[in-house]
Amino acid sequence: MRSGTAAHFSSRLIFANFWALGFRPRAALLTCCCNTAPRALWSSRRARAVSSCVAREPAQIARASAAAAAAGTVTERMEREPGAVGPARALEPLRHLREALRAALSRIREGESRESSETFEQQRFWDTLGQTFKATSQEATKLSLAFSRPPLPSAEDCQKLSDGVQNAVLAAAAVYYWLPKDQGTTLRKMVRDATAEVVAGMIQLTDMILSTPLQSLSQEQLISTGSIWEACEQISHLPQDNQAAVLSAMSAYLGVVRDAVEEMEQAQGEDQDPYSDIMEDEELGSRGNRDTYWSEADRKILGPCMGLMKASKACLKKLLGAVKVHGKADTPEQVAQLDDLADITNEISPSVDELALSMYPPMNQLAVRLNAAKLASVLKKVLEITKASHVCAPSEEGWVQFLTVAVDHNMDKIKDFTQSEL
Repeated sequence: MRSGTAAHFSSRLIFANFWALGFRPRAALLTCCCNTAPRALWSSRRARAVSSCVAREPAQIARASAAAAAAGTVTERMEREPGAVGPARALEPLRHLREALRAALSRIREGESRESSETFEQQRFWDTLGQTFKATSQEATKLSLAFSRPPLPSAEDCQKLSDGVQNAVLAAAAVYYWLPKDQGTTLRKMVRDATAEVVAGMIQLTDMILSTPLQSLSQEQLISTGSIWEACEQISHLPQDNQAAVLSAMSAYLGVVRDAVEEMEQAQGEDQDPYSDIMEDEELGSRGNRDTYWSEADRKILGPCMGLMKASKACLKKLLGAVKVHGKADTPEQVAQLDDLADITNEISPSVDELALSMYPPMNQLAVRLNAAKLASVLKKVLEITKASHVCAPSEEGWVQFLTVAVDHNMDKIKDFTQSEL
């Protein structure tokens, strides 16, 4: 490490810069793009809901990555210039590091856990994983500090920094592989995604440094470093067994479906015009356009369609409660049943989305019928798997039967109203 650099540029520098930029650890950053195209109201709102469950990467980070890719690396340009010397060679370890991280990320996303005859020690696993994430966060800070101002680190110091990052990342990946499949695929996916996010963040930071190695600490570099801190902090919030993982996943699904139901209820109550809160656009024409309103025939279909959407919400809510009270992850069979529930309930939200989008005017009643049938099929499958699992205690059988009848009833009404479309 360069003499005096770490001492004069402590981590307070980065924290101070982040604070000045308005960055807060674990802050939810989301850019919502709204337009006036048909169904834009639904799309923008649904984007916000989905992003709260799935997407974590800030928009600023995506823009920084694009800028780095467009600009190309300064070091590569240095190598092509006559007489290029020290700086390009000094950064060679970083380029090797980037390739190693990319290979590691690919293995994490595609690889499977290693089979082992050793007894899985849950507490040891989580303690060790937490330590490796912490070490990775520290190495990211060291790397960012070393390139916070000229001059560049020497080739030797750059090699040490690269080795530190690579060792920390590979250690985290190795611990992830300790988690066996019999602990649950839902849990493994969450740990895998958290690990991959850390590695992807480190690749992005390396890209950022290689693209502008001779500049002072930039906003993009600060944001990239902060994204790694956030990703490393996630470890303390991850569920630690498959029951908790499935509960976390289902809670996210429920939030999205609940939002969908509320949006459609609001759309139906806005003076017959679901687009009434979207500003006029000259290209779309007058708000008097009949294609932006539901006909009487359309409104007859809306009722049972809303019934299916509300049944989806009720199903997830009831099932969430059943998993919370009766769910266990003590045996392979229980773990597998929880994974089955997580997998099938993951299909509810996309099916609700497709139905809701087809319900907007101008309504294609045949498309509504097909999408309603798809959602009804998913719900029936969820209820069947629930009934056959250990979470369906005798006290839970009532709502399972009630929702089964409700789904059939609403689907029958939709078929009756759309029979003429066949």
